[in-house]
Amino acid sequence: MQNNLSERREAEGISQGELAEAVDVTRQTINAIERNRYDPSLELAFDLATHFDCAIEDIFDPDGGED
Repeated sequence: MQNNLSERREAEGISQGELAEAVDVTRQTINAIERNRYDPSLELAFDLATHFDCAIEDIFDPDGGED
């Protein structure tokens, strides 16, 4: 599953650690999600979407960008 989490985080001007703290996970979790090595739980996906004030689908692409 592809995502644009790093782009959204950088646009907001926050570090992985700051985002991790905001959604109550470790920095390593944010790093793994950004590198597409870990798919977040549904709860974490909702927390991230809430943090960025957008829909989950705006951050995560379950098709991996394939049409």
